[in-house]
Amino acid sequence: MAESSKRAQPNRKDHFLELMLYHQSDRPASGAPPRRPEHPVSDPLAPLHSFLARPGVRYGLPPTRKASAVQIDSPATEVMTDLRVVNPVTVSPDASVDAANQLMIDHRVRALFVVDDAARHILGVITSTDILGERPLQVAQGQKLRHSDLVVRDIMTAAEKLEVLDLQDIARAHVGNIVATLQRAGRQHALAVERPEGSEGAVMCVCGIFSLTQIARQLGISPGPTHDIAHTFAEIESAIAE
Repeated sequence: MAESSKRAQPNRKDHFLELMLYHQSDRPASGAPPRRPEHPVSDPLAPLHSFLARPGVRYGLPPTRKASAVQIDSPATEVMTDLRVVNPVTVSPDASVDAANQLMIDHRVRALFVVDDAARHILGVITSTDILGERPLQVAQGQKLRHSDLVVRDIMTAAEKLEVLDLQDIARAHVGNIVATLQRAGRQHALAVERPEGSEGAVMCVCGIFSLTQIARQLGISPGPTHDIAHTFAEIESAIAE
């Protein structure tokens, strides 16, 4: 009995093929009023109810929804790039500076995580400020290298020198707190980390990153040159004073 009952059940693969190959004649004709099924669809492979556009019926796009502007007293999380949702862009410490710059352009980001390829541990961060500012020239002259010979590890900010914020503090903070923190440190980026419970030597998880340029953009300010941090801070202060 069990075997005959098993045979009577439709093969899901065959059923899916039937759905994929159903004829156009099976669809409602153009001009016919759409008919909805009497019962909700329970088969996860079944097509949804559809109908052909009817002559004389006009279709339009919905009105554009404007995102609410971020204010200086908005929650800090509104200007944080959440790395639990957005995949971080990484680069090897031995990649050339020119390659890192191109990687930023390709991915439309202003910072890359420099990682150990084996364990994906963060060795540092390299930013557009590092690449477009005076740092490459200073390092090249100091080490008597050509600019094309510079690699990421030469100009990156090492992990132990990064500005780090606790995710629990961020949850209670505002955008203004982040701006003030970056201004005090004179940095364009800060990391948001989640402290592990237990071992002192445990790896802290980097859950997000703050970018001064992104914050300025979300505040409605057109940031200046990417390497001119002071100008961006001045623009933000001017906007707050208005």
